[in-house]
Amino acid sequence: MQTHPTGSLPLAAELRLPTNGLDYAILAIYFVVVLGIGFAARRSVKTSLDFFLSGRSLPAWITGLAFISANLAATEILGMAANSAQYGAYTVHWYWVGAIPAMVFLGLVMMPFYYGSKVRSVPEFLLLRFDRGAHLLSSILFAFAAILIAGVNLYALAIVVEALLGWPQWVAIVVAGAFVLAYITLGGLSSAIYNEVLQFFVILAALIPITVLGLKKVGGWGGLTDKLTATHGANFTTAWGGTGIGHVNPLGANWLTIVLGLGFVLSFGYWTTNFAEVQRALSAKNLSAGQRTPLIAAYPKIFIVFLVMIPGLVAAALVPKIGTAGSGLQYNDAIPYLMQELLPNGVLGIAVTGLLAAFMAGMAANVSSFNTVFTNDIWAKYAVQGREDGYYVRFGRLITVIGVCASIGTAFLASSFSNIMAYLQTLFSFFNVPMFVVFIVGMFWKRASAKSGFWGLLAGTTAAMINYFVFYKKGIISIPTDQGANFVSAIAGFVAGAVVMVAVSLFTRPKPAEELQGLVYGTRSPGMSEPPAPGDEAWYRKPALLGWGAVVLAAVCYIPFSF
Repeated sequence: MQTHPTGSLPLAAELRLPTNGLDYAILAIYFVVVLGIGFAARRSVKTSLDFFLSGRSLPAWITGLAFISANLAATEILGMAANSAQYGAYTVHWYWVGAIPAMVFLGLVMMPFYYGSKVRSVPEFLLLRFDRGAHLLSSILFAFAAILIAGVNLYALAIVVEALLGWPQWVAIVVAGAFVLAYITLGGLSSAIYNEVLQFFVILAALIPITVLGLKKVGGWGGLTDKLTATHGANFTTAWGGTGIGHVNPLGANWLTIVLGLGFVLSFGYWTTNFAEVQRALSAKNLSAGQRTPLIAAYPKIFIVFLVMIPGLVAAALVPKIGTAGSGLQYNDAIPYLMQELLPNGVLGIAVTGLLAAFMAGMAANVSSFNTVFTNDIWAKYAVQGREDGYYVRFGRLITVIGVCASIGTAFLASSFSNIMAYLQTLFSFFNVPMFVVFIVGMFWKRASAKSGFWGLLAGTTAAMINYFVFYKKGIISIPTDQGANFVSAIAGFVAGAVVMVAVSLFTRPKPAEELQGLVYGTRSPGMSEPPAPGDEAWYRKPALLGWGAVVLAAVCYIPFSF
């Protein structure tokens, strides 16, 4: 990772908010409600399916809001605002190119395979399509990545609380970890999901005042663009300016690496195989609701970019030298700086609560997916098999405790990296992209053999790591930024995994056709042919209409930022 001081994560020491008793009261009420939801959800946990997948009983609007809330974590709040302060309107690519198409693909194409096969996790699908080798390797890689990502959220939360409220980092880490542990251990996935629905609205209540007051401070959108054009150049408020091949821009990526590296490989790898997200859709009450989960989430995702991008742009306009030694502020200080400058007490308490909710939602999503994968895909299949259902519920609660403790450890590991956004994108290129290539080849090519899954996954992960740690870090190839290197690593991992899968498949026997029913595109299983739920004839219950509507709306939103 680059170690330029402008990219470092700890917030400026002088950022201390003038919080008072009202702000702390709002914060306390929120934590009481969170624990109350955990205790209420505990009564519905009777089986392992209840604990790990909410009994597959939740309506689409609940799972849809939980889906997007699980993503509203450290990267979304601090990371994307920091990106906007540093790169300007390029941030929209992470939403309208790097999210919406992949979320629609998950809903329309992949959810029928996930939900129809009745799997409890993403790695379990690989067990059905390939073999135990691919299943075990994917389970281990996913469990490891989930703990690392949960640690990022904990660390980001800790440094924000330290900067804003004056709590020591270790206290913030332990307290936040304890609350997440309490409500997940009590109520399982239902508790996490219902808390994520609450957190979604709390996060919006925090970001909307910052965005509105920030725009008012700089004279509206016109005043903002005028100031940024004068200080940062015309391309700072456009999405594609300076991205021609051979051109230089702050992002360090051209349009081809943005489209392929971010828009296809990283985006589809994250949104379609990251079980922290997919788990929310698998908890839906039927296949139609499962398909609609990421599609419903796509609509707020289209507009959330404004709530994180505009504060970053406002910070860049108010402090033109933000991110340099002379300003005293780093890019990661964008939202805390605006909170300090713009928000009165009471609203300030809501904003602080919203930030804490965002980090806790991200951590809870990764911890709840970790306990599901570790219990069902590692422990129950390879360590202790055939025990009664209650045993696995108890073990799930135990491994949740262990997962939170491990996340506390990786929170301190995250402090050694210079930028949370770049760090997380690096993890995604290592773990999610190779899993995506195995999925996509296996789902669309019947000839892909059982052995090809393991070797494709291993080759993709290895290639991405070699590109990053050897070619990029040792200067063998010249890439201007960590983000640009992540795009290239993702492409390298995807290509290597696909090539190895094809090669291995040509020299090994494919699985029998009868074992591929419902697992390969063009085949169906009994689980995928369920009748539609009552009322599914309504337009807003039709996944195809919802999905294409999201794509069109995202494309329309792109137009003002394209020139």
